[in-house]
Amino acid sequence: MDFRILAPTGALGAGFDADAFRRGVAARPHVIACDAGSTDSGPAALGSGIPKLSAQAVTRDLRLLLKARDELQVPLIIGSCGTSGRDVGVDTVARLARTIAVGEGLRFKLGIIYADQPAERLRSLYDEGRIRALPNAPAIDREVFARSHTVAMMGVEPIQDALRAGCEVILAGRASDTALFAAIPHLLGADPGLTWHAAKTIECGAACAIPPSANGLLVHLREDHFDVQALAEGSRLTPRSVAAHTLYENADAFHIVEPSGTLDTTHATYEAVDERTVRVRGARYVEADGYTNKLEGAELVGYQTVIIGGVRDRVIIERLPDLLPRAKQYFDTKIRDVFDGQVDPETVDIGYRLYGAGAVLAGVEPTGLAPRELGVLITVTAPDQATAHAIATFVAHASSHLPIPEYDGLVSTLAYPYSPPEMDRGPLYRFTLNHVVTGVTPAELFRTTIEEL
Repeated sequence: MDFRILAPTGALGAGFDADAFRRGVAARPHVIACDAGSTDSGPAALGSGIPKLSAQAVTRDLRLLLKARDELQVPLIIGSCGTSGRDVGVDTVARLARTIAVGEGLRFKLGIIYADQPAERLRSLYDEGRIRALPNAPAIDREVFARSHTVAMMGVEPIQDALRAGCEVILAGRASDTALFAAIPHLLGADPGLTWHAAKTIECGAACAIPPSANGLLVHLREDHFDVQALAEGSRLTPRSVAAHTLYENADAFHIVEPSGTLDTTHATYEAVDERTVRVRGARYVEADGYTNKLEGAELVGYQTVIIGGVRDRVIIERLPDLLPRAKQYFDTKIRDVFDGQVDPETVDIGYRLYGAGAVLAGVEPTGLAPRELGVLITVTAPDQATAHAIATFVAHASSHLPIPEYDGLVSTLAYPYSPPEMDRGPLYRFTLNHVVTGVTPAELFRTTIEEL
């Protein structure tokens, strides 16, 4: 057995080197697959339905993939379309695919798999006790489903159903990254441990290469091992770089959970074949007692205006931790006064992040920092954009003249690089779910449509 999988990029629309891609196509892969989304960038794409990457960037990549698929006459599988895998994101990529097909004179059977979850279904599953929290998940009640937009993450099975139906291009909603690459080898009876490990290795394209990039990788999946190969000039793979990718997005480097089971890489070995190729053996796949699908949800929190400032005065830097809590109390009073009691300060959040003083770790900085210069990010979040902006105007003004006990008279505390300093950021979203649905069949939560192009 020598089953070849081409992973052209880590994310559709991220861009990839065309020459590297042609090398992959020249190897005559049996399938081309790539991911198009993630929760890595936060909840905005899921909450809003707006993809992270532009239609122009996605079209560029998708055109190359569709033309290569036509040349090779092999399946093309793309998952988590539109970044979040929402139905609207899948439909957007499908529209782009139709336009490209007309322009390039391409013909194929298109399978579209949807992953949106209706609130009524989720309430029923919740009432039946079939929604289980994962570690560190937020507390939920049945009302959260009406406020959130929720998708389920599919495994290989809905993709395999579309392949059995003769689909040559599959555009899927939210999907396990690895499922895109594992679907066909599973159908062919390949070793599941090697299959899932190969899929995990190439899920992000050349992210495991040195240097990491948005370019592609090629896998040769064989009976007792797989070889993974970098395709871009100047790109190489090492046993360490390949093994390290099992840590990416995982708390456990050896046990990686999928809807149908767990990939166990405890006894995997990694061997350099040459500078661009690593051979991998030894992983196994342990089937789960019951099938689960992960749920991801996001809801609108409010609307936000941001202000960016900076300070290099040592006295002010030392005083800010004491002054900012008092400033927030002042702003609560100001809000009641300015809006004549029509805006409740409890519905407004005013936040300060002091970059250089531990803002990235948000209060759990293990060592004390003594910065000479601070970047200050002020966020004002309110129920609507107009209110957030109005409050931000006096927050920006007051924050630039905080009273410093060591100085007499008016002093400037923050320097703003922009005029005006208030920038409307728009809607703000947060994740609501980190849960799984239990007791489901593999395709139960998903819908598929098929069309001829």
